[in-house]
Amino acid sequence: MRIDIITVLPELLKSPFEASILKRAIEKGLVEIYFHNLRDYVTDNYKQVDDYQYGGGAGMVMMIEPIDKCITKLKSERSYDEVIYMTPDGETLKQKTANFLSLKENLIILCGHYKGVDQRVRDHFVTKEISIGDYVLSGGELGAAVLCDTIIRLIPGVLGNESSALTDSFQDDLLAPPIYTRPAEYKGWKVPDILLSGNFPKIEIWREEEAYKRTKERRPDLLDE
Repeated sequence: MRIDIITVLPELLKSPFEASILKRAIEKGLVEIYFHNLRDYVTDNYKQVDDYQYGGGAGMVMMIEPIDKCITKLKSERSYDEVIYMTPDGETLKQKTANFLSLKENLIILCGHYKGVDQRVRDHFVTKEISIGDYVLSGGELGAAVLCDTIIRLIPGVLGNESSALTDSFQDDLLAPPIYTRPAEYKGWKVPDILLSGNFPKIEIWREEEAYKRTKERRPDLLDE
């Protein structure tokens, strides 16, 4: 998979890809990440990528021209499955979206900044708009990093145990059940006996019941869906 990220702050994005699972995925050649500084697509000396909005109002708007130049250049070199815009009013990122995108080959992620982008970018270039939650960040860079993490960890070969991702919360519309590790007793706090029984069919039933119970208590909306 190849992911091209368009941003005005590439330095803000690099760190998440230089450690842990994402770093290993890149080193294994399972994913390629490229950062594109939008200011490189501006010819004036000031490298201006934003301007005042028509009609007045607070906040600057990212201009269409440098975004057009960057996306057009990328598309001239290869085809892309999706051009994703990170924005608070996009569809909320869910596990099913990550599953869907993890099957793609080439993605472009556009990071919003300032007040957002010229609407014509969204009308003519963007194919998918994603939000990571009902709040506003200073820019789309952190959201893009979150999105990439959710996608990349699902690519076969990225995780040491590929079945691990399949048992994560939300994969079956349930939250994950409680988990434990050694010691079996600590300060009088004990691991449930069923997990120590070695009876794996019964352990799976227990986990399913606990997952349902936890979801009902904490996220009943998932059961409604």
